[in-house]
Amino acid sequence: MNDTVARPDLPDRLSVHPRSPHYNAEVFAHDIGIRLNGKERFDVEEYCISEGWVKVPAGKAVDRRGNALLISIKGTVEAYYR
Repeated sequence: MNDTVARPDLPDRLSVHPRSPHYNAEVFAHDIGIRLNGKERFDVEEYCISEGWVKVPAGKAVDRRGNALLISIKGTVEAYYR
């Protein structure tokens, strides 16, 4: 009884925003985890493994369209399925 579903490979760069060219709905059908410098982050909105950065919201600040302002944090990025 093997209940594992074939999961797509995690891309090098991924965004949670559907309007982004780096959005992939097939990947978001599964639960994803992101580690930055060995610590799990739950607030990541975009990441790039090869360049070594993640984008996270900068507090409660929003732009004129109501989207959260993002800051980039650099380090070792690991993406995995939970």
